[in-house]
Amino acid sequence: MRVFVTGGTGHSGSSIIPELVAAGHEVIGLARSDAAAATLSAQGAKVRRGDLEDLDGLKEAAADSDGVIHVAHRQDLLFSGGIHAVAAAELPIMLAYGEALAGTAKPLVAAGSIGSPGQGFLGRTATEEDPALPGGEEHKGTLRARNVVETTVIGLAEQGVRSSIVRIANIAHSTTDRAGFLPTLIALAKEKGFIGYPGDGANLWNAVHIRDVASLFRLALEKGPAGRYWHAVDDGGIPFREIAEAIGSRLGLPAVSVPVDELVLPGYFGFLANIVTQSYPASNLVTRRTLGWEPAQPRLLAGLDNGHYFSAG
Repeated sequence: MRVFVTGGTGHSGSSIIPELVAAGHEVIGLARSDAAAATLSAQGAKVRRGDLEDLDGLKEAAADSDGVIHVAHRQDLLFSGGIHAVAAAELPIMLAYGEALAGTAKPLVAAGSIGSPGQGFLGRTATEEDPALPGGEEHKGTLRARNVVETTVIGLAEQGVRSSIVRIANIAHSTTDRAGFLPTLIALAKEKGFIGYPGDGANLWNAVHIRDVASLFRLALEKGPAGRYWHAVDDGGIPFREIAEAIGSRLGLPAVSVPVDELVLPGYFGFLANIVTQSYPASNLVTRRTLGWEPAQPRLLAGLDNGHYFSAG
């Protein structure tokens, strides 16, 4: 297949492209800069110059492909306008893909969040059958703002697009992870002198190795049915306290409970305060049975033993 990929130089994309190339696909990666173009070429991809603001260019690239994988976002907007601004910029991109791919049954696979079904509202483990909670303008101050992007992608199935969303675990770990939740938690621990966890730390976070994420994107592209969610998680969830204790043991720092208080919690976790208290249990059963996906890389706690997260600073 001729596959158009956005975000090919990011943490997810830089594993997805080699996965596709190794499977015999022709990959065209979007590059805004010379440096990005060089990185894509080194990964074995052909380069299409452009950016996420050029909707006509994205539409043309999608129409010229046999399928699209979208894992890019406007990170420059995250700090100026928050997740709502990122979602507002991403939504027209999905609609542009929809116009280009309508009626073709070609695949569009986009990245989503494992928290989009709202496990707190469900009161149980989320499955691939659970849709994203409503998002959009009325939820602009929360992570739910981006859910409108997921529901839009899923809705494109009604227009003849083989669209799907890969919901990625809270922690996508690898030796190239430099800016995810895990490096952030480690940096906080080094700064504060201890690794904190919210309350009793029993809330569940999930994890997955980025190479397993890449293989799931490939499988969804190759044979995933239309209008489906897939779960890139390698287990149902790990208590946050266990993650904190594992980090603490490797840093030689104590793991300490941080009271779940609206004043105390942000004092340690900062912008993560509204996220770390949540529980995100999720099943991958439907994903494995439907696509034949099996996580094969080291799990999170074993991955921490590799030491690369603690080698600098």
